[in-house]
Amino acid sequence: MTVLKGKCIVLGVTGSIAATEVVRLCHQLRRDGAVVQGVMSQAACGIISPDALTYATGRETITRCTGMVEHVEYCGEGGRADLFLVAPCTANTLGKIACGIDDTPVTTFATTAVGRGIPVLIAPAMHESMYRHPAVEENLDTLNRWGITVISPRIEEGRAKIATIEEIVLHVRRALGGFALAGKHVLITSGACREPVDDVRVLTTRSTGMMGKALALEAFRLGAEVTVVHQDRFPCVKNIPISTADEMRCAVLAECDTGAVDYYLSASAISDFAPDKVAGKIPSGKPVTLHLCPLPKLLPQVCKKGGERPVTVAFKMGAEGDAQARSMLNEGARIVVINSPGVMGSTSGDFVLLTGDNREELRCTKEELAEELWKRLL
Repeated sequence: MTVLKGKCIVLGVTGSIAATEVVRLCHQLRRDGAVVQGVMSQAACGIISPDALTYATGRETITRCTGMVEHVEYCGEGGRADLFLVAPCTANTLGKIACGIDDTPVTTFATTAVGRGIPVLIAPAMHESMYRHPAVEENLDTLNRWGITVISPRIEEGRAKIATIEEIVLHVRRALGGFALAGKHVLITSGACREPVDDVRVLTTRSTGMMGKALALEAFRLGAEVTVVHQDRFPCVKNIPISTADEMRCAVLAECDTGAVDYYLSASAISDFAPDKVAGKIPSGKPVTLHLCPLPKLLPQVCKKGGERPVTVAFKMGAEGDAQARSMLNEGARIVVINSPGVMGSTSGDFVLLTGDNREELRCTKEELAEELWKRLL
């Protein structure tokens, strides 16, 4: 992931207990190649030491605006900053930013960044009752109208807890990623399905969903609205929970029926067979014969839909060779990715990309494959 390489991110920290998370956040941003400059309010200095943020960023933390006009140096016209992030952002600071009040280093940096027009991201953290206050809700609406990205908190235990570090970093990548998929709706199937054998056991595959996650998060970074049909939960996207292949099929076709799906990426190891389910629990200790019924293929049903059909990417296990994969191209897939069973559960592997008459072999991680696929689709 190179989108943050060399980018300058100013991180404003305010007086929430969630400020204790910013050291790990800084480390992740820097691992992605970003330069991070910390700015703290006086209230934040009562939660963590400025020295901790200095250590995490490798740069002296700004705790007051001096005659050096640091806010202009970084966030003013021609300044160093590519993005201004407030994490955590208290209700107090949120309200001040919405009203253009500058009485802390963080709010002064915010006003300068908003006026310059660089991306501004805010990650609120407060008690849930404060988050539901009408004034806070109006302030959030104001920030949204201004084009400021509000990274929704996690509502847990009566608190609007700051979003996870993964979610915050994903939003930063999205803000600096160019928005090549802005206005597009991406539908992805991911992971394994689980077909019930009896009331206890299931028939499934070793698919982990890592490929689907890589595709979904890359699409989100590129600015798309992303829907994933699967068993898991990925950050920053709409998750439709399913268990069986039939549930996946119904969910996918329902999404396609809206006519709003621009891209469909079939990364799931969707079940080819379903056993005749036995009521109760099959007794153990004796041989059992299962009758497996073949299930209808989902890809042809998507590709045969009338109207504006989505651009489709299919995945195929390579045991059958290229022939079946090429038949998927004939059914309407734009790209077919061939992989081996050994790729399941692995972060990387060998892949073959089929597009028309072209056949390309790649050895890469699943995140790198996701990047390559989106480059070819755009």
